[in-house]
Amino acid sequence: MSPQRALSTSRALEGVHGVHLVPHSTFAFEEINQHGVLYQSTCESKTVGANQRFMVQRVWQQRPACLRPIQCSLNGDNSLAETIANVLTSLPFIALGMQATRKNLNCKLYANSLIGVGVTSSLYHASRGNMRKYMRWADYSMIATATVCLTRALRNENPKFLMAASALFLPIQPLMVSAVHTGMMEVAFAKRAIQDPDLRMAHNVHKMSSVLGGALFIADDVFPGTPFLHAGWHVAAAVGVGTCNKLLE
Repeated sequence: MSPQRALSTSRALEGVHGVHLVPHSTFAFEEINQHGVLYQSTCESKTVGANQRFMVQRVWQQRPACLRPIQCSLNGDNSLAETIANVLTSLPFIALGMQATRKNLNCKLYANSLIGVGVTSSLYHASRGNMRKYMRWADYSMIATATVCLTRALRNENPKFLMAASALFLPIQPLMVSAVHTGMMEVAFAKRAIQDPDLRMAHNVHKMSSVLGGALFIADDVFPGTPFLHAGWHVAAAVGVGTCNKLLE
């Protein structure tokens, strides 16, 4: 039937008793299941559902950068010698975790997290192919976990909002979480060193290792082709962690 003929037919039926015309009615079908329950679905409802899913997808794609996963750098380990050096310099973290004090639950969690740092770092540097990016994320996340456990071991009553935010952002922004809790640890270390003269030597060594480790970390990112920079950062970081352990004794 042509559109002109349909239009004329609809006009002819206007005003007839018992006839109700609905323009642009959507297609609908009904289904009765074996229990006698009536189901009705329309093309319009399906379209609305698709639009809602599209809107949710757009909102998720436009989320801020702080809610996006980290873009892990996969530089380094360009030779067998560099891989061996990076794995060997990851092992001291396992030793530090085994030697750390375990006088309470928070200290035990921190000691175990240090062991986890050594294990995940070794696995990352030994990994290749597509698995490498996942191990890099695990490496960053384990470091962030260790910093959170350290601040918890140093102070039991950390703000609940801070700890909740740290738990939320740790999987997606572990570097940011590490920076915040490392800063908290540095402040606590400096205050303790002022009050306790026996900690001043350890604090001085800690400051030097932190400055050297920061410089090597930046250099490793700026000069990715330079070998053994990352291994040097491992050594400096291990010295810094060893001095931090004295705070818990």
